[in-house]
This record gives sequence, C-alpha cells and structure tokens, in this order.
Amino acid sequence: MDISPDSLLDLTPADAALFLDLDGTLAAFHVHPEAAFIPVPVLAAIARLAASGLPLAVVSGRPITSIDRMLAPACYPAAGVHGVERRDARGVLHMLPSEALPPAGLADALRARMAAWPGTLVEDKQVAVALHYRGAPQYEAEVEALADETAERYPYLKRQPGKFVVEFKPAGVDKGTAIAAFLSEAPFAGHTPVFLGDDRTDEAGFAVMNAHGGLSIKVGEGPTQARYRLADVAAVHAWLEKFAQRVAGPLTQHIR
Repeated sequence: MDISPDSLLDLTPADAALFLDLDGTLAAFHVHPEAAFIPVPVLAAIARLAASGLPLAVVSGRPITSIDRMLAPACYPAAGVHGVERRDARGVLHMLPSEALPPAGLADALRARMAAWPGTLVEDKQVAVALHYRGAPQYEAEVEALADETAERYPYLKRQPGKFVVEFKPAGVDKGTAIAAFLSEAPFAGHTPVFLGDDRTDEAGFAVMNAHGGLSIKVGEGPTQARYRLADVAAVHAWLEKFAQRVAGPLTQHIR
C-alpha cells in the first residue's frame, strides 16, 4: 500500500528504531556512485532524529567509509556492503574473516574485461566487488555473462543483483542479518523497527521488518514484500523532514 509523508507520524523515539538505505532512498542514484549526495536539509532532519534519542542506523551497499563520507560530520551506527561490515552503536566494527572475502586482484581482473564496454565500471569495495552498468545499459547482457563466469569460478561468493549492478560479496550476510544484529543490541532492542529501502537488496531487510512486526517501506515501483510504499527519493525526504519536525520540533536555525 502507498503511504503519504504524513503517515506513521505517531512513531516516537521511545517505541521506534529507524533503519535507512542510502542510494535510491536517501540519495538519488548517480552513474558514478561517488557523485551521489544527500541534501543538507535531509542530513539535518536525520541528525535531529538521532539527537531526539531515536535509535537510527544506515544500512547500505556502500562501504562504511563511504556511508560516513555522505553523512559527515555525523557518524551513525551503520551496516556496509549489504551487511558484510557493521559498526554497532558502541562504535565497535564487526567484520567477516578474510577467507570469506573476494580474492585480491578480482576487481582488477574484472575491470580489464569491462574496459571494452564504455560506460560500465567496476567498484572495488575491498570486501565486495560491484559491476555497474547504469551508464551503459546496452551492455547488460555482457555484464551478466561476465557475472555468470565469475559466479562459476568463485562459488563461495554470493551473487547479489541490483538496479543496473551485479555484486559479488561473502555469502551468509545481507541487510536482513545486519538489521537483525542491530535489533539484538541496545539501543535498538525492544523497539519497533522501521526500514526504508528501494532495491532487491533491501528485500531481506523487509522480511526482518515483517517478522518483527515492524514497518517495511519500499521506495519506488516494483514488486516487493514491503507492506508500505513511498513514491521516490523526494517523498522519502519529505517524510523524514516531517517526522523530524514531529519528533524533534521545528528547526530553530536556518540552513543554507
């Protein structure tokens, strides 16, 4: 079902915990991931929600270093690379053992293969490798064929499809396992979880929301197990700003 930015505003820091995807949810997609950004008023709304005592974490396909760059100067609990790395509310970093990670040199080898397809790019996340073709969708078949080869050669890695991207990451972790880990710890434990996400990679998080009696909110079109929906990134921004005003009160300082 669709929800408006005015819905769900009876949530409070005492009973809710907020989990936010980044690309396609907080930030519009960009051909080059490093060029994506979160508007300043939205950063301010997130900061006000966190300052109100609302347990909040960012759960993204980006590495935590990239999450921190986009949300600077704030530093929130975060799960990066679809749960491969996680920083809890105490600031403790949880990582998988090195033998579970992609082998050294994989990104370079894939980059050499994809050099023949202008507009595609390989993103080396150190703990995962992503093959992007948002800038050259005409090469989807070629990228998918290369992904088939990679999956066959490295069966211990999980092939993670997304919007104009195929990613290879360690198996056994995803956004759902990351959110479940947060929900087992303070300050998230005992709160009703709310998760906003837009992609197939967010479906594991929606499943955890539904299992915990939380609110699963899909951003954009497409099939989903989420129980609610917001139209697009702009609708997410409007909802967050109204939620921040409801929880933390109106802004007292003008933001330029």
